[in-house]
Amino acid sequence: MNLRNIITACALAMTAMAAPAEELIILHTNDTHSALDPDDKNLGGVLRRKALIDSVRTARPGRVLLVDCGDAVQGTLYYTLYKGEVERKMMNALGYDIAILGNHEFDNGLDVLAGELSQLDADLITTNYDLRDTPLDSLFTPYTIKDVNGHKIGFLAINLDPKGMIADSNAGNVKYTDGIKAANAMAWYLRNVMHADKVIALTHIGYDTHNPPTPSDLELASATEGIDIIIGGHSHTVVDPAKPRQAWRVPNAAGDTVLVAQAGSRGRYLGEITVDLDSPRTDYRLISVDKRLDDRIDPEAAAILYTYRQGVDSLKNMKIGRLAQEFPSGSQILLNWVADAMHDMGSRLIDKPVDLAIVNKGGIRRGLPAGHITKEMIMTMLPFDNKLVVMQLTGRDLLASIEVMKGRGGDGISGGFDIERIDPDKTYTVVTIDYLAQGGDYMEPLTHGEIVTRSKKRLDETMIDYIEGHHNHKITYRDNRPRM
Repeated sequence: MNLRNIITACALAMTAMAAPAEELIILHTNDTHSALDPDDKNLGGVLRRKALIDSVRTARPGRVLLVDCGDAVQGTLYYTLYKGEVERKMMNALGYDIAILGNHEFDNGLDVLAGELSQLDADLITTNYDLRDTPLDSLFTPYTIKDVNGHKIGFLAINLDPKGMIADSNAGNVKYTDGIKAANAMAWYLRNVMHADKVIALTHIGYDTHNPPTPSDLELASATEGIDIIIGGHSHTVVDPAKPRQAWRVPNAAGDTVLVAQAGSRGRYLGEITVDLDSPRTDYRLISVDKRLDDRIDPEAAAILYTYRQGVDSLKNMKIGRLAQEFPSGSQILLNWVADAMHDMGSRLIDKPVDLAIVNKGGIRRGLPAGHITKEMIMTMLPFDNKLVVMQLTGRDLLASIEVMKGRGGDGISGGFDIERIDPDKTYTVVTIDYLAQGGDYMEPLTHGEIVTRSKKRLDETMIDYIEGHHNHKITYRDNRPRM
């Protein structure tokens, strides 16, 4: 080889080395729960999220996919007042490519959900739900394939078992099929029949939750082959490689590495996965959605949100009472205070004493500050369409219910009742919410009870009445009960 050929070969080699890799950027969210505005700590906000997404798309044109892993709704007044309309409009404004179901998508039943999702422009997929004989059937496919610069990217979706998590009346004829078997079969199909270059599973099953037959993301990864990336939701887990508390690269059934991602909840983070389309290399980071993005807000998107924000703001200014202390989000004192209030309201409902009240921690979605309480705070704290029920329950079923509660770290139980002295053969009068009485949140033992009566108002409305009954006197609460 002469000198010219050597120089040419070296130049070509150097050019090849310098050529940028064929990359795909996957931006992902999960469990945003109608948090369209920044939260109490000024984190999150859908307009900030759009600014961030737009900046990534501008930097990587044609190489970005935006996906959501369920529970995009339920949790703020935007959903309570407008039933998903604004969330789906904003998702369209942000340009979501693919979306999957969460459990809270079902909160108002299948007919309402079908109408809501028909407004969404994204591809809707579920691999392990059989939706035949439901209003959702025509809206969903079992997979989707996206072409990125000639590379086929296959997406499948794995959802949780509705039984015990979604009320039977809301799940209707949705049938669950084994998540691991469905994922393995679809990954094989995408690889070998559709010739996908990469296979990505979008899930709403939880990072490391243990609710058989639903697998967790970690269990799904270890029991499957052919999946490159699992992007999850449901457990609200912050999987952040910069602060590694959870594993984010795990081996699969063939010994290959799977990237497992999840971006917390309420839109405080945007997940970004960089995929090398010519190799197994992947990289992952979480990007904070915060006030640094405020100078890049898109005015057209802001105008869409403004139309709905006026109704929300009117309730934020409606004061209903005062608290002498803070009830932090997720705290035992908050759980017990709500349970005690339910005990009081349940006694009024049947006009005689009840034995105890039970509330699940998953039904309380925010804390309360010291000082003035607004109607918006209570409606956001108790956002679900639950009603109080008073029921007769045997001690045996009550003990079984308490074991379920202990198994997840304890829920709320009213004071003055000794759970250590429950008589299995005695019948107790219990106050709870209809969702739990129907076996929701895995409280199957409560389904054996007999409902005596139920309130006509939702729980949030009943709680507002309870607080207003203090006539603006500061509510002081002392509780030293240990966590269950």
